[in-house]
Amino acid sequence: MAKAKTTAKKAGAGAKKPPPKRRTAKKATPKSHGLDAVACADVDRAAPALVALTKRIEGEGGAVVGAYREPLGGHDTLLAILPIDRIEPTPFQRDLSEAHHKRLATVIEKTGRFLDPLIGVTAPGEGFWTPNGRHRLEAMRRLGAKAITVLVVPTREIAWQILALNTEKAHNLKERALEVVRIYRGLLEEDASRPEAAFAFYLEDPALVTLGVAYEKDGRFAGGAYHPVLRRVTSFSDAAIGDAIKVHERLADLTMDLEKAVAEAVARLREKGLTSPYLRAFVVARINPLRFIKGEPPPAEELLLGMTARALRFDAGKVSQVDLAKMAGAPLEE
Repeated sequence: MAKAKTTAKKAGAGAKKPPPKRRTAKKATPKSHGLDAVACADVDRAAPALVALTKRIEGEGGAVVGAYREPLGGHDTLLAILPIDRIEPTPFQRDLSEAHHKRLATVIEKTGRFLDPLIGVTAPGEGFWTPNGRHRLEAMRRLGAKAITVLVVPTREIAWQILALNTEKAHNLKERALEVVRIYRGLLEEDASRPEAAFAFYLEDPALVTLGVAYEKDGRFAGGAYHPVLRRVTSFSDAAIGDAIKVHERLADLTMDLEKAVAEAVARLREKGLTSPYLRAFVVARINPLRFIKGEPPPAEELLLGMTARALRFDAGKVSQVDLAKMAGAPLEE
């Protein structure tokens, strides 16, 4: 059984650096960075990476219709038309929304044009992956399209970066956690020996990996109740991701055991006739010792086991409707 100390914060180990905060880009001086328009067209089509990528595109039945250096970082990019059956979503994107891709298909059909190219990278083996275009791809398939426009980049790593590049905050906790754990599993398939901490920027939050594992097992898991707890006691590890994932899996199992105990405590409150949209949050707050700990918190496994024990002993008879009324704020994100 993997020990949670690989990823969890340890008590008594002295001051520990917190995970680096994501920096917000400062506003630059206008027109001070990147390439001008003419320089973007100066592409060395004989560069080995572009030659190999062009050969791959043509070998898959596609056509390269243009090349440029993107204006911010100057990275080479190919504009290609790919057969629609040669590109698939990366395996770590959010689940397909039937309603969304059908709406997109209606709009695309009405305009009669597809003007929003996918981003594409080479997939392992054959074909291509798109890390950000699942709904557009499915909309075009719904319309019976034979091919689709793709901006193909030579570096597959862009697929792992796409979650960090997506600054849109429309994701709920479940979607974010599932995307992160799917990215994690993709990294494992490529090379499980790399240190987990090297991917902190892509993965955003170690607690999301743990919750993602839990959501994989139970899509209705109430992860929002435990996210603040896990964020406090987990950090990215210097261990290989092949080892670190075992810790996340162990912590996910413990968190799901905790949720079962909390659900039983909530049921006891309801049997007593107490009603509130905050019953779960109330129980979790009562059994969570972190609010009383000023220094280094206990290891994650120790904390979760202790909270589970307290949930199992939770005495609904000592709780009144007045206590519940003191709970404020919106229900926790699920």
